Amino acid sequence: MDIQDRTVVVTGGAGGLGAAVVAALAKAGARPVALDVRPAEGGHEVVDLADSAAAMAAVERVLASRGGIDAVVTCAGIDTPGALDAVPFDAWERIVAVNLIGTAAVVRAALPSLKERHGHVVTIASTLAHKAVGDATAYCASKFGVVGFTRALTAELAGQVGVT
Repeated sequence: MDIQDRTVVVTGGAGGLGAAVVAALAKAGARPVALDVRPAEGGHEVVDLADSAAAMAAVERVLASRGGIDAVVTCAGIDTPGALDAVPFDAWERIVAVNLIGTAAVVRAALPSLKERHGHVVTIASTLAHKAVGDATAYCASKFGVVGFTRALTAELAGQVGVT
């Protein structure tokens, strides 16, 4: 996909891998928009990805302001390491909400535009999506879920939207 002047939504785009993806896209001539709880350089929407309705509304704002979305890169990921019975359950749920449900909500909201533009979705999981370890039940479960989501989405959107 030629990304010159293309709108690319990047979840978790204010820091870490997400910020690096935003910078690389901008350098390559794309028009990235970061979705994150923190403000980011360049185009951004401040949004809590744990709130699926807010995440979908942020995508709708990007669609309205940019006229469409050509690609989505889901970099957002959080964790609170600890044994299952030591991590407060609201923190456990938040990890799954940001890492998995937020990913699905953003892709779902962008899907009409992605289909129209024959766009692309890139999901970022983790080595812990393939190898489970202790003290990371929520993170592993959410990232295993991202891999399953990606595989199912690949089959569902074959010939319409690229999925990596």
